[in-house]
Amino acid sequence: MVGKTPARERIETYVAPLVVGALALVTLIGLIAPAIKSPSPHDIPVGLAGPPEATQQIAGAFAANAPGAFVFTTFASEDDARAALDSRAVDGVLVLGPGGPRLIIAGAAGDGVNGVITGALTNVFKAQGQNVAVETVHPFAAGDPHGLILFFVVLAILVSTLIAQALAGLRRGTSFAGRVLVVILYAAIAAPVSMALATWIAGGYGSGLWTAIALIGLGSVAVGVVVAGAAALLGRVGVALTALIVVLLDLVSSGGPIGSQLLPDAYRWLAPGMPAGQLYSAIRSALYFGNAGLADPVLVLSLWLLGGLLLLAIGTLVSRRSAAAKARLAETLTPHVANG
Repeated sequence: MVGKTPARERIETYVAPLVVGALALVTLIGLIAPAIKSPSPHDIPVGLAGPPEATQQIAGAFAANAPGAFVFTTFASEDDARAALDSRAVDGVLVLGPGGPRLIIAGAAGDGVNGVITGALTNVFKAQGQNVAVETVHPFAAGDPHGLILFFVVLAILVSTLIAQALAGLRRGTSFAGRVLVVILYAAIAAPVSMALATWIAGGYGSGLWTAIALIGLGSVAVGVVVAGAAALLGRVGVALTALIVVLLDLVSSGGPIGSQLLPDAYRWLAPGMPAGQLYSAIRSALYFGNAGLADPVLVLSLWLLGGLLLLAIGTLVSRRSAAAKARLAETLTPHVANG
């Protein structure tokens, strides 16, 4: 076998790391910079309750002056509007009545959304010389008032799952069942440990903790089988691709703690189908909204899980056939080598 030439060794030693590092740098900036440049709200759901003429006036004013920023839904009563807020159908409710305008926001919907809703609606009435009373329901835990700890739980789960399954997935000869077992075992460890640490740091999250743990486990398994499958099918290239898509692009398109509603169109289009934002939303539903709004996140994570299992099955089959082909080739060459 011909060894590597000195020139090729120098390229692999000095040039390749610089090129790969530079490409990673450009990719990171290229993905993140457009997401955070000039954020603007899109399609934030807001409920309106009050006299029809008043609610129509508010909706019409925003449609003319801030088109696309909000999606208004009119409710027959304040109770109906509050029920929609509780079910996560809307993120805020404006109640118009004799006592003056009142704004009800869901704290756990996120600071970004709440800031936009509060700022826009209070400024409208401030221009008319009226003050808006603001009420917050479904607030974040006192020890995690902005939901940052929970988001970093999602970040930690994605990154640690990628690392764990990349290390396991790059090992050749592991069976399909063996790879799936590693994915499940890691999720079974990571989910309770991550929430236990978050609870300790925040000082408690109240009810819904076990549901949140189960959802984190589902998220870890869903991402884990995708990483394991890509590693089995494409090796290091597969791990690199999953790192780019399942971690980097996923986290950027989620919008982080502020949510995806303030991101450009491309990222908002991706966000509903990506695991990070859906997992973060699911955890908040479990902890703060009595499990309301869980259907979509669980569906998305389940689809990632099914897709990952399919990818893993294909990767395992290809890897097995490749190993068998190499073995046959070795058997064929052995007599020739011996005779030579």
